[in-house]
Amino acid sequence: MSKLFLSIGAINAALAVMLGAFGAHGLKERLTVDMLDIFETAVQYHFYHALGLLAVGLLAIHYPESGSLKWAGWLMLAGIVIFSGSLYILSVSGIRWLGAITPLGGISFIAAWVLLLIAVAKTS
Repeated sequence: MSKLFLSIGAINAALAVMLGAFGAHGLKERLTVDMLDIFETAVQYHFYHALGLLAVGLLAIHYPESGSLKWAGWLMLAGIVIFSGSLYILSVSGIRWLGAITPLGGISFIAAWVLLLIAVAKTS
């Protein structure tokens, strides 16, 4: 589990940096200020949760059997896909209904952090 979440975290951190650079350089002249702000929000949350995935991977070295930790990692990944993914697509396409699914990603993020807390609290 540790190697898996460390790998997923590293991949997502790299993707967040690439998408952030793409937004800053490739989309700056193409998007409205509002849409660029939405894209930047997606990048921020993507990066925060890539770091969260790395934390899950590091904790999994010490607590490899923790179900709460495992679910925290999967929910962080789901949150990246749903929250950041919907905002990335919304900002470049203008498809407004995607904003309706964004909160599901936010709920995934919150649940992931709560599960991380539970996993740590269960340790001796």
